[in-house]
Amino acid sequence: MTPDTLAEVMERTWPPARAFAVGPWCIRDGQGGGKRVSAATAGPEWRDEDIPQAEAAMAALDQGPLFLIRQGDDLLDQALQSRGYRVVDPVVAYVAPASALADPPAPPMAAFAHWPPLAICSEIWAEGGIGAARVAVMQRACTPKCAILGRAQDQPTGVAFVAIHQGVAMLHALEVRPPARRQGSAHNILRAAGAWAQENGADTLSLVVTVANTAARNLYASLGMGVVGQYHYRQR
Repeated sequence: MTPDTLAEVMERTWPPARAFAVGPWCIRDGQGGGKRVSAATAGPEWRDEDIPQAEAAMAALDQGPLFLIRQGDDLLDQALQSRGYRVVDPVVAYVAPASALADPPAPPMAAFAHWPPLAICSEIWAEGGIGAARVAVMQRACTPKCAILGRAQDQPTGVAFVAIHQGVAMLHALEVRPPARRQGSAHNILRAAGAWAQENGADTLSLVVTVANTAARNLYASLGMGVVGQYHYRQR
């Protein structure tokens, strides 16, 4: 998967309320949905003196100045560092064939896909800090899409959101309740996501995770997922 494809899938499956051009910048109106839907990105023609233009556009949305730094944005990265912006939330992207994740399948009823999300899904997300503004991101994402609820011993244990764009599924907002962690719930959710992706025309499952989340990264590696890209944010 190329960096451009990864960026497009991420934008379509986890979209801002709106995105619009201001000079060489793409400005995103996140409406409280988190960094990914609120960060500005640069077009190839940006110049150092254009940075205040992006800052003003974000301020007009009542958003703090935040830039997404992708592969190839080295000059922007340096320019923002010189202006006092710090690196936050370095992220890596993983992919795997959906068929590989779906085999072997998750045990029956250990995880199941559905839409719209059951109320318990929103409860689990809220417990993990994924509130109404992020659920609103899911509501406006492209289709097909689903929530996947994980279960163990007849109890709900975790949840994730998955959506598909041009044959690539992307998993977002994976949250497992603390008592159920390291007991296979996330594993089963990933298996179910691979199966759902296949059933809905996607041959690849992707996701992004912070570099600091070593437990999740170990899980993804154990499932045969490989790193295909990275990015980080600059925030003042």
